[in-house]
Amino acid sequence: MVKRVLAIILILITGYWLANALAQVPFGADKMLVGKYYLENVKEQTGAVNAVTAVVVNYRGLDTLGEVTVLFIAATGVAALLWRKKRERTAKSEGSVVLQTGSKLLLPFIMLFGAYIFIHGHLTPGGGFPGGATIATAFLMLYLAFREYEIPHNIFEPLEGLAGMGYVAVGIIGLVIGGYFLFDWIWQTWQLGHANIGRLFSAGFIPIIYTLIGLKVGTELTGIVDNMVKEPKEGGQ
Repeated sequence: MVKRVLAIILILITGYWLANALAQVPFGADKMLVGKYYLENVKEQTGAVNAVTAVVVNYRGLDTLGEVTVLFIAATGVAALLWRKKRERTAKSEGSVVLQTGSKLLLPFIMLFGAYIFIHGHLTPGGGFPGGATIATAFLMLYLAFREYEIPHNIFEPLEGLAGMGYVAVGIIGLVIGGYFLFDWIWQTWQLGHANIGRLFSAGFIPIIYTLIGLKVGTELTGIVDNMVKEPKEGGQ
């Protein structure tokens, strides 16, 4: 009972504090000054048409790097929990003919669409995370369709590491050239011409980082799928 009373009092105090703070802002005034700054300066400072992309990759690019790191830790955690025993596919039957045929036909188109999403993230809604997830669904479909399918680990694992190191390398180059991590050295140094805004080759390093994120997210999610669909091998250590 005492805890409930204390919780209610805390909620009332917090609500009063928030209401009092908002009351200081004139009615109808723009309360999101940071957002307004982004919208007014995004094209001039980043060259991106999609303001959301510029915020995610440029203005708060370090936070996005942290999100990619969290996904990497999650994938590593799954692998660490399952590495002790040899694992193998234990599906008893293949997918239907429709699923098998559809997976073969749709695989290149799904991968192409995923690549389109992260390559054009600075121009249209999208980016590295949804693009990478789209690519991972293509391989999930193959796992569902074929009983013995397994991704080529000798390609996926190095690609995942290289994509992550590439992201950090872009940030370090910015640190060397501009004085801070993830300084957009491509846009600020070469400019690429403001006439390029709205075209594929624009927005500085944003398309490069989104491509790296797309590859890393796609390989990590596919690796998680690979680990989750396998069962411990009988008699294996």
